[in-house]
Amino acid sequence: MASDAGLGRHGVPAPGGRRAPTASVQPARHLSSVPSAGRCPQAGPVEAEPEEGREQRQVSSVSKAPDMRAYLRDYAAMMEAVPFPSFLHDRRWDVALANSAFDALFEGIRPHPTAMPRRNFLRFVLFHPDARNVLAEHETSWCLPMLAGFAEEMKSDTGSRDRALQAIRREIARDPIMEAAYCDGLPRWVRSVGTAAAHCDGDVRPLRHPDSRWGRTDCRLVSETPKALDGMGLSRVTLVLT
Repeated sequence: MASDAGLGRHGVPAPGGRRAPTASVQPARHLSSVPSAGRCPQAGPVEAEPEEGREQRQVSSVSKAPDMRAYLRDYAAMMEAVPFPSFLHDRRWDVALANSAFDALFEGIRPHPTAMPRRNFLRFVLFHPDARNVLAEHETSWCLPMLAGFAEEMKSDTGSRDRALQAIRREIARDPIMEAAYCDGLPRWVRSVGTAAAHCDGDVRPLRHPDSRWGRTDCRLVSETPKALDGMGLSRVTLVLT
């Protein structure tokens, strides 16, 4: 559990302390309880993006500009000074940069060919079997909000034609439980919580941190898109442990 003794809400905890009161989180509901959907838009016959060259694609694309390379180098140093898990991602949720606190949070995650947290955070949340070990109340607090953002992106012109996003859509369709959640459970959930559910900024979500000083705790997602990052197609998410 985290401690706020003498440090306030956002301080680094000392062992054995108490955690500050946080916003309540809705009780979990397993995706297997979501009834099967009727009709749902399907992904077209688009092949998955080739493995070669996908990893670190976003960093490579901006590294051609020396000033952007320097900016990202300094931005990475700034992120490393933050004691909370923090990462940069593009609209596909490919991870461009992450700090050591992010790595510490997911240090016990077993290898996976396509769904590692440092590679693509959306795929990790949806498809990695170990995700629920760290992301508590996995279905309602993490899967459904991420699916809401994904569904919104897929409605856009660029998202609907994106091969990587189409590949994710096809993988969802191959899992009957995930497909039912996407086609039926997700629309009902969005109607109940509002369209803002697709945007993670400010959400309070539960975690199980492998560091016993934190243990079972909550985090507030803080999403930022400074002008320079926006120009590279990147956003930053920080999980502020509370």
